Amino acid sequence: MTAAGDDKPDDGNNDGAGDDGQIGIATKTRAKPKKPSQFKVLMLNDDYTPMEFVVMVLKRFFHMDLEQATRVMLHVHQKGVGVCGIFPYEIAETKVNQVMEFARQNQHPLQCTLEKA
Repeated sequence: MTAAGDDKPDDGNNDGAGDDGQIGIATKTRAKPKKPSQFKVLMLNDDYTPMEFVVMVLKRFFHMDLEQATRVMLHVHQKGVGVCGIFPYEIAETKVNQVMEFARQNQHPLQCTLEKA
């Protein structure tokens, strides 16, 4: 049987040999997927945003329980900056934008940023 446009008749010898008579072995190389770079989402302290609002943001956008959110909020308050979480770039960027937009909507100057972990 021949394929359309194929002028050579099928001799039934389909052994994988090429035109030069050599048999090749198909190999599959698997590139190990590289882990995406991780980024820290940082919250910055200010003198105007209420502590309760910061706790609510940590619970809402970073899925922390009350105890963990309070601990992070106090760290930010005392040290000036605190880590909210570590994520791949796109997720970290989205979280920063969500926090900043939510703070702006609620008329708070809360700042959030990211840096490479």
